[in-house]
Amino acid sequence: MDLERTKLPGIGLQHVMTTARGRQIGVISHRTGRRDLVIYDKEDPDSCIATVALTVEEANAIAELLGTGRVLEHLAELQRQVGGLNTEQLPITPGSPYDGRTLGDTRARTRTSASIVAVVRQDRIIPSPTPDFTFTAGDTVVVVGTAEGTTAVARILTDG
Repeated sequence: MDLERTKLPGIGLQHVMTTARGRQIGVISHRTGRRDLVIYDKEDPDSCIATVALTVEEANAIAELLGTGRVLEHLAELQRQVGGLNTEQLPITPGSPYDGRTLGDTRARTRTSASIVAVVRQDRIIPSPTPDFTFTAGDTVVVVGTAEGTTAVARILTDG
C-alpha cells in the first residue's frame, strides 16, 4: 500500500492511498475540520470521479467503521510484545465521581503516568479521547500503562 501526504496551502492536507488493486482514494483534511473523501479515476489519477464532503462527526463515524474497532486488538498485541505494559478496561459506574465529568478532570496521565487511550460507549469505540471528552456511566475506559499506573487510574475513576 502506498500512502502520500501533500500540504495544500490555504486548505489543509491531502492524503492519497493507492490500494492493492491500483485504485486511489484520498482524504482532504481542511483547516476547518471538514473532510472530503475523494475517489480518483483509475485511468487518469489526476481526475476525481467522486467527492463526498464530510462533517467532523461524519468523518469520525467513517473512521470508526473502517478500523478503530481494531484499537483494542492492537493494544493487546502491543502488551504481549512489550514487557511491563498493561492494558486495562475500566468501567465508569453509576456514582463514579467522573460520571458526567471530563477526561481532563481526572488528570490521570499526570497523576499516574498511565494513558487513557480509548473509551467504549455502547457499541462505539472512541479512540484517543480529548481532554474535553465527557464520561458517562456505562462507558468502558481503556487504559495503558504499568500495573501500578492502571491500578491508580482505576482508583481515580472509582474514588476520585
